[in-house]
Amino acid sequence: MVHAVRQHVTVQPDGIIQIHVPEFKAGTIAEVIIMESSEHVGKRAIASFIGKGQGCFATAQEADAFIRNERLSWK
Repeated sequence: MVHAVRQHVTVQPDGIIQIHVPEFKAGTIAEVIIMESSEHVGKRAIASFIGKGQGCFATAQEADAFIRNERLSWK
């Protein structure tokens, strides 16, 4: 049977995280998975991603011009 413990912790300076689990025996092997809490991750509008990816266009007009030039090159 898997014994799971969930704790909310605060990351200390230099990325240090401390976990205290007194219900585990000394020498017990444990697996630790660390995930940033979704409660504290800032929400961003989908429009804020425009132009952020490699090869993306900053504006819709730039994308339209690229597609137009590609279509003209097929002729």
